[in-house]
Amino acid sequence: MPFCFHKCHYCDFYSIVDTRDRQGEFTDRLVRELRALSEACDRPALATIFVGGGTPSLLAVPLWERLLACLQERFDLGDLREFTVECNPETVTAELMHTLQSGGVNRVSIGAQSFHPAHLKTLERWHDPANVFKAVELARAAGIARQSMDLIFAIPGQTLEEWDADLQAALSAGTTHLSCYALTYEPNTAMTARMKKGEFSQAPEDLEADLFEHTLATLRRAGLERYEVSNFAKPGDECQHNLAYWRQQDWLAAGPNASAHVRGLRWKNTLRLDDYLHKHVSDFAIVTDVERPDALRNLSERVWTGLRTAEGVHIAETRLAAETAKPAVREAIDRVARRQIELGALHDTHGRWQLTDRGFMIADAVAVAFLEVIE
Repeated sequence: MPFCFHKCHYCDFYSIVDTRDRQGEFTDRLVRELRALSEACDRPALATIFVGGGTPSLLAVPLWERLLACLQERFDLGDLREFTVECNPETVTAELMHTLQSGGVNRVSIGAQSFHPAHLKTLERWHDPANVFKAVELARAAGIARQSMDLIFAIPGQTLEEWDADLQAALSAGTTHLSCYALTYEPNTAMTARMKKGEFSQAPEDLEADLFEHTLATLRRAGLERYEVSNFAKPGDECQHNLAYWRQQDWLAAGPNASAHVRGLRWKNTLRLDDYLHKHVSDFAIVTDVERPDALRNLSERVWTGLRTAEGVHIAETRLAAETAKPAVREAIDRVARRQIELGALHDTHGRWQLTDRGFMIADAVAVAFLEVIE
């Protein structure tokens, strides 16, 4: 969902501060798109649903009721394992949580980012840290069994002690899933512009590495294992929807800037809300980017996303995919794997290439080493 009541300075996702109150119009349009998708796919069975943003919890409760009713009517949810909605702690209410739970939502992801007011101000996050705990309790009281939190580290001026306090605060809420992201300075964000103007300096690399290592040690002691570069969960509480992305499974998409992947074909809906609302064909969104199945690209994505996860890359399947795409690539990726094992970034376990703890520190560099010989 594209709506936010304020644009956070680090955010690179498509969202708008809507001054024209188009929530109703947007919901009408989204419902029409969902109906069209359902008819085109013959009422598909969904294993997971993820509603991201923007700020989905900003949508008015009556509009949520319409959306949830559409999903239940138009899709087969009999085997739905996970239904996640992202929430800003300032917009969580008891009424909203009960509405979501009655509509099948069993997981919420709460954007805490930090529990230090000074760091929230640096990020231009407008919420009271106390409301994070309130949001968790409201979700539990409504019967939403699973709660995740997002945290950001390497914020300018942040110390190791302050980051540890954030981790301890999140754990004290009893959450069983944490997403811990290093602050990135994306192009065309207010955060990057402010850094370039000298308002603050990026966290030193050594400190960022210390924060990363401290995260792993602290969460492991608490029973949360890393199952992806930035994601930690107690066994069984991993985000199944995100795992579908990293495993290159199929998913549908609805809404502006949403991306889909079906049998190697990728496409993305139009970015701008105005275009999404008013430019469409038979209720389907206008598509802006299409990538048709390509063996080498699919191999690259298999390696790139697989290496990000603790389960790693299935070696035999990857070799077969390489042989099919371009025979010479198979030997090349084997050479890269051997080299990364020698460097201590990778290990071969039960037929899978998996990053070591050191490898997770340089996950992008390891992946690039493979992509260079594939592409």
